[in-house]
Amino acid sequence: MDLESMKRKYAYTLARVGLNVQKGQTVLVEAAIEGWEFTSIFAEECYKLGAGNVVVHYLDLPNMKVAAQYRSDEDMRHVEDWEYAMHQGYLDEGACYVRLEGVNPKLMEGVSEKNSNAIFAHVDTVRNVMRKASREKHCQWLIAMVPTVEWAEYILDKQGEEALEELWEILLKLCYIDETNDVVETWEELKAQKAARGKAVDDLHLTKLHYTASNGTDLTVGLTPWSKFGYEGRKGIPFCPNIPTEEICTTPSKLETNGVVYASRPLVLGGKKIENFGFRFENGKVVEVLAGGGKEMLEALINTDENAGYLGEAALVEYHSPISMSGLVYYTTLIDENASCHLALGRGLNSSPEGHEGLFNDSTIHIDFMIGTPDMKIVGTTQSGEEVEIFRDGDFAI
Repeated sequence: MDLESMKRKYAYTLARVGLNVQKGQTVLVEAAIEGWEFTSIFAEECYKLGAGNVVVHYLDLPNMKVAAQYRSDEDMRHVEDWEYAMHQGYLDEGACYVRLEGVNPKLMEGVSEKNSNAIFAHVDTVRNVMRKASREKHCQWLIAMVPTVEWAEYILDKQGEEALEELWEILLKLCYIDETNDVVETWEELKAQKAARGKAVDDLHLTKLHYTASNGTDLTVGLTPWSKFGYEGRKGIPFCPNIPTEEICTTPSKLETNGVVYASRPLVLGGKKIENFGFRFENGKVVEVLAGGGKEMLEALINTDENAGYLGEAALVEYHSPISMSGLVYYTTLIDENASCHLALGRGLNSSPEGHEGLFNDSTIHIDFMIGTPDMKIVGTTQSGEEVEIFRDGDFAI
């Protein structure tokens, strides 16, 4: 494999399939500083598609880590007016947005939870400008990964360039990119398959989903007539917000989640890994965090604002997905969430429909956590009261 040419094909896939960059459009990029070399390749592919401007802002977490040791918590969290204005100005003019994430799972080791939370609170506040535009202006957006040596060494039993090259090869495979395929054609087929699966679920007119698994999960999530898993009727330029992706997802009813759910994969929160946790819900809201290590961080998370403890997303992903079958835990939500069914605390994927304010959750956070297991069962209830098996043994039953 000519890895350098494959990196360029990956960059083209992100620009053409993910963002679907339009002629004359500005592309707003947040990129991990460790991935600067790939970011330049990506920018060039955007220009080749006709982008009018590619504006890159590098996220320098190592520098922010140092700054947090000397600046106050308040200063680290503070976002300057120009940071808001800069991003908002481009988005008001019709820009699209991409986040090229690089992972260093050990970066926040030795950093206090207070400092770590302050760093990521600042980052998340800036990102909320883009999230708001995606919902209100229907602009294209994309989150994708850029392999780093630190990430590769952490998840693979290899070191240095050997680890990095293998991670690139794994990522390309997960993104359905090989040396000979037409990525646009491949991804159109994948999107059509997902749309058909989403429509099949929507055609059942479900009012709730009941999740059960042998790890103790016993959770009911309410749905609304506007909770759609399919893609019909979505506004704006077509795009693919996550590459890779295996999910179909929707925004559940804010107040109708009840029961207990346990995570099946680690969650990286504020740069720190949390494992073996769960939540108990009543009338939509988390009323108890079930965890040993990381409990304080999770409790702080659900108290970020008044709606942070409610669900904003329910996603269906087969346990035997290509990502799950790779046998790796990637310690990044973008990939791990596509290894199994997941839920998200916080902001919904869509705003509440007009005349039904408060039906969907709204929050400053949106944090996914994975819940799918090999024996997960999901039963849906239709508007007529009929029960339909949606998942059996971790995979779709319809």
